[in-house]
Amino acid sequence: MTVPGAVAGPSLPSGAPAPSDRELAEGFVRGDERCLAAAYARWHGLVHTLAARSLGDVREAEDVGQQVFLAAWRGRSGYRPERGPFPGWLVGITRRKVADTLSARTRRRELVAAAGARLPVSGASAPDHDTVLDRIVVTGELAKLPAAQREVLAMAFYGDLTQVQIAERTGMPLGTVKSHARRGLDRMRRSLSRTSGGHETARG
Repeated sequence: MTVPGAVAGPSLPSGAPAPSDRELAEGFVRGDERCLAAAYARWHGLVHTLAARSLGDVREAEDVGQQVFLAAWRGRSGYRPERGPFPGWLVGITRRKVADTLSARTRRRELVAAAGARLPVSGASAPDHDTVLDRIVVTGELAKLPAAQREVLAMAFYGDLTQVQIAERTGMPLGTVKSHARRGLDRMRRSLSRTSGGHETARG
């Protein structure tokens, strides 16, 4: 997710005096893409810092920062100067996006816990593909995978899709899907081997 190309596009004339917060806000609300770029440069640090403190995760905070400016740009007609300064409006959006991110994190944990509670303890010495995926969900390690590997394995487990179906759904070449699945499973096996020999199960 990235902020509209205006952030890296046209900027305010060099050498011109920096606009005040009010002037910047007015241009932003009018849809001036130069003001979007300037607003991002001026307040992204504030947004990112607030998000990072609340989430404790720099990567999630960066994503929230992008979401905040996208939301502000798309909803710019809703800004009312009489209700407070523009930075305060951005802070309000940041708090909502942080709350959304925390809620999504909680839902993921609840899903992992619920899935783990339904799984039988396996005594097999050589777990098959499905069992390995079950253990991934139980241990909560799926969320730690790189995005592409996480997407492929999540679709295989939660969607019960074959690799061919995943390739069709995502548009990835079948070989790429197989590679992501293999690498993701290899990563999880190594992680599981470091957690009590990979025999831990989630209890809630």
